[in-house]
Amino acid sequence: MLTLTFLVKTLIELYVMVLLLRIWMQWSRCDFYNPLAQTVVKFTQPIIGPLRRIIPSMGPIDTSSLLVAFILSTLKFPLLLLIQSGGLSLDPFNLVVGLLSLLKSAGLLVFWVIIIRSLMSWVSQGRSPIEFVLIQLTEPLMAPIRRLLPAMGGIDFSAMGVIILLYLLNYLGMDLFPGLWNLL
Repeated sequence: MLTLTFLVKTLIELYVMVLLLRIWMQWSRCDFYNPLAQTVVKFTQPIIGPLRRIIPSMGPIDTSSLLVAFILSTLKFPLLLLIQSGGLSLDPFNLVVGLLSLLKSAGLLVFWVIIIRSLMSWVSQGRSPIEFVLIQLTEPLMAPIRRLLPAMGGIDFSAMGVIILLYLLNYLGMDLFPGLWNLL
């Protein structure tokens, strides 16, 4: 049962992150002809394409992707409960759990995008098309911290500042929702 639980949880979380990445890329007006952007669109288009005809975008926010990500996050907890204990819980509390899970997934996505951008900056030095998209995604988050904390000795500490802020928000989630936050 633990293997099936791990598999279901991982697949749902990865797809939610890809959906959130699509929303984030549209919001930050990334180049959609980039290979990374094309991959994200190809993974999400079979579900999001038909929904976009019914649910229009609201400004820069892709509401159909956000709705699918919220539904998957909401269904994750009852589905895992069904796998582990054999019981199904259709409680309105699952909507709150789904929203919290979506927020935690968004924070985790920001964390990994910043880590990947930082690692790629050591290797590719701005020549990779994937790094260009990562810069477009993370620069609005890192620029305010860079203004407060300028580069010292050629080292940019803005990525570390954003990661520390994400850790702070994660611990705040653990304080506000003890027990539940770790289950998400």
